[in-house]
Amino acid sequence: MLQLADIQAAAARLRGHIAHTPCEPSRTLSQISGAEVFLKFENLQFTSSFKERGAYNKLSQLSPEERARGVIAMSAGNHAQGVAYHAQRLGMRAVIVMPRFTPGVKIANTRGFGAEVVLHGDTLEAARAHAAELAAAQQLVFVHPYDDAAIMAGQGTAALEMLQQQPGLDMLVVPVGGGGLIAGMALAAKAVKPGVQVLGVQTQRFAAMVNAVTGSAHPQGASTIAEGIAVGAPGAQCLPIIRGHVDELLLVDEGDIEQAIVLLLEIEKTLVEGAGAAALAALLRHPARFAGKKVGMVLSGGNIDPLLLASIIGRGMVRSGRLARIVVSARDVPGSLARITSVVADAGANVDEVHHQRAFTLLAAQNVEIELVLQTRGHEHVAEVIERLRAQAMEVRRVQ
Repeated sequence: MLQLADIQAAAARLRGHIAHTPCEPSRTLSQISGAEVFLKFENLQFTSSFKERGAYNKLSQLSPEERARGVIAMSAGNHAQGVAYHAQRLGMRAVIVMPRFTPGVKIANTRGFGAEVVLHGDTLEAARAHAAELAAAQQLVFVHPYDDAAIMAGQGTAALEMLQQQPGLDMLVVPVGGGGLIAGMALAAKAVKPGVQVLGVQTQRFAAMVNAVTGSAHPQGASTIAEGIAVGAPGAQCLPIIRGHVDELLLVDEGDIEQAIVLLLEIEKTLVEGAGAAALAALLRHPARFAGKKVGMVLSGGNIDPLLLASIIGRGMVRSGRLARIVVSARDVPGSLARITSVVADAGANVDEVHHQRAFTLLAAQNVEIELVLQTRGHEHVAEVIERLRAQAMEVRRVQ
């Protein structure tokens, strides 16, 4: 069983090889949530993820014979980059098996660290099985992303840092996939500060750890924007530690995670991936659980596909009302569009898109539907724009 001494030894081993990331208060998120929020910026590691901690701790302890053989890992991206980067630093061959759904930015970064990338299967489990086959065929050392004591010990160093940086924390909130991060952190945190609470967060689409710990039967989904914690089965070595040291596991949905990504980008000017936003998503989803507490949240990673990020930002703008779609019915005569856009401009909104609909409408033939996508200040501003248009005897409806 993993011990505090193993995590402390890992912390000494990691010194000078990984970033000692900040754990800073967020006044704005604290005001929004009613909790005192502190953010652990693991997205500021060189490979933009906490996974470097476990990867280096594991690789640095391999024997000369094992280093000569090289290593293999399966990963949706962040463990891959951590292993690839530190294998390169230590002069080892690294083969990484990644599911085919892995974001392109993570594949490119992993190859950039000199690893041989193999894309196989649609799940981590399929990638793991193929990695095991390659390990046996090529005599490579298998580096598991979470179900390994050295990996857990390395990840647990994040908790030691957080409680050194912010000793007054009441809670640590940690994203959960296979369980390596929360197992190491929970064991370290409870040993250093027995009264601290440790809460894990999973997405509703991949609730394997929640099912294993609570006996629930949440169905497994096919995909999630938090692909870093999209794990079908918890680690066998992680599970008993989590059962003994984690106080509660919470579930969040995709919308919570999207909202958290946008908030962190806007408020903290920091970029996180879906899994990295899970802790804040839990705060947004379950505010009463955290009210009045000093809450430390792990921003576990920042490797997000740019196209996915663009989509999330756009959806966030719609959710907040800063992008709105309205349909105005008007006479199809010269000057109608000019009148509409003039009213919109006078109300302080900006036209982002315009589409005339003449054929697909139930209006009389001499009428037209004009669909506008507007940039506004929020929902109240949208309502003001609509009222001004209606005051000009125009028929207007908002499209959700």
